[in-house]
Amino acid sequence: MKGLLPLLFALALLLPGQALADSHSQIVLAEQHAGLAAESTDIALVRAHLHHALNCLVGPGGPGFDVHEMNPCANAGRGAIPDGGLLKKLPLQAAAAEARAGIAEPDLAKAQLHAAKTADMLTKAE
Repeated sequence: MKGLLPLLFALALLLPGQALADSHSQIVLAEQHAGLAAESTDIALVRAHLHHALNCLVGPGGPGFDVHEMNPCANAGRGAIPDGGLLKKLPLQAAAAEARAGIAEPDLAKAQLHAAKTADMLTKAE
């Protein structure tokens, strides 16, 4: 029994904090918006959809969250990164960084590439 407690504690660290389904749905929504950004033919739309994806990933108060942009995940949880648990944290943070790079990119084609890479990273993080 003594050796079981540390094992259970270690396993608990790997699990999401609140709701596993919430994190997954937030990742899927972020992926959809990153995909929409990649297909957009206007830089403003690329940025808007990437902001939506970023808002889903970081949640309110997270780095890069924009209160002036839509948060498609507002009713799904606190953000995919805070809700995703330890195993999802690094890949989701990397996808958020890629989304931020796309938002900051002035060139449409390059911003679309960042968006496509963000969507691909999120697909792999599911």
